[in-house]
Amino acid sequence: MKRNIVLKISIIAAAVFALLASCSSQPKNSGDIYEMRSLAEKDLSVANREAGRGNYETALLLLNECRRKAILTDDYALIVRCCLSRGNVLFTLNNNDEAFKDWEEAIALAKESSNIELLSVSKIYNARGKLLSGIMPAEAVLNEVNAESGNIKTDKLYIAFSWQVKGLALRELKSFTEAEAAIKHSLDIHEKDKSLENAAYDWYTIASIRSLAGNSNGALQALEAAIAIDRRIENSWGIAACWRAMGDVYRKTGNHLEAAQAYTRAKNIYTAMGNDKEAAETEKRMEN
Repeated sequence: MKRNIVLKISIIAAAVFALLASCSSQPKNSGDIYEMRSLAEKDLSVANREAGRGNYETALLLLNECRRKAILTDDYALIVRCCLSRGNVLFTLNNNDEAFKDWEEAIALAKESSNIELLSVSKIYNARGKLLSGIMPAEAVLNEVNAESGNIKTDKLYIAFSWQVKGLALRELKSFTEAEAAIKHSLDIHEKDKSLENAAYDWYTIASIRSLAGNSNGALQALEAAIAIDRRIENSWGIAACWRAMGDVYRKTGNHLEAAQAYTRAKNIYTAMGNDKEAAETEKRMEN
């Protein structure tokens, strides 16, 4: 009988201990927060890759989930990085108001957490959006990049991004030689880091600079370099964008047969991808 009483007391004591443990302010599993952060980092990485391949809706869904997980882990730096990428995708989808909200939130959070590097990165993202929207003069953007880029020391891809924005501002100012040199700084970083989607985009940007400078042959060579990289990584969206840009360059120089062939290749790829919007845009350029 005594043994039964002792056993019952032991069972009750164990149940009380379990209840107290479940109510503890300590995490049930100290590894949970690290796992959540790791999952958020994965979402961010995959989202950036999908955005680089033109899959913007998929990228946006991943970035929304990344931001949610980053908030759960209370990781300000991760929230900022999610906001920066999310703003880029929204901007590409022509949702400019929401894009600027994300970039402004990134600036505020970086400032609140005293993260000088991410604060500078966020300001450069915001400046790029204003440059492409025509809100901020190119000279002011260039000054912003020059003032903030020195604070970016640890993340090579953000250093490359600052060179990209500098190149875009210089392109707008028609300083074409300096603009190409800036983009080539970005290209060098991306090639060494094996960030091939970004390297292809660098060549695409160089092509636009050369075309504006009147160097059509150089623009075509840059687009061929971009296509070679996109083929290597099987980025159909990038290949289509480059063929369409080739069509623009050929049309500009009066080579209408070559332009039609390039546009047709771009249109066929967009159609095969199921991207009716870009296929229709390409068809419109062919008609013009």
